[in-house]
Amino acid sequence: MNKALLRSIMVLHGETNKDLAEVLGLTEQSVCAKINENKGSEFKQGEIAKIKEHYNLSAEEVINIFFA
Repeated sequence: MNKALLRSIMVLHGETNKDLAEVLGLTEQSVCAKINENKGSEFKQGEIAKIKEHYNLSAEEVINIFFA
């Protein structure tokens, strides 16, 4: 996962982990763990879809963030 790219998109939108957590219905700690890939934490397919929609990401951006 390219956490630097995800963080840069969040910053461009003026959002924090807390804001993304609200969008995803998760705790801020869960989002932080998923971004940092702690203990095997990763974003689920449905969460990636919500992030794509929330930030209006292209398919290529999604691939670059989550699957690169």
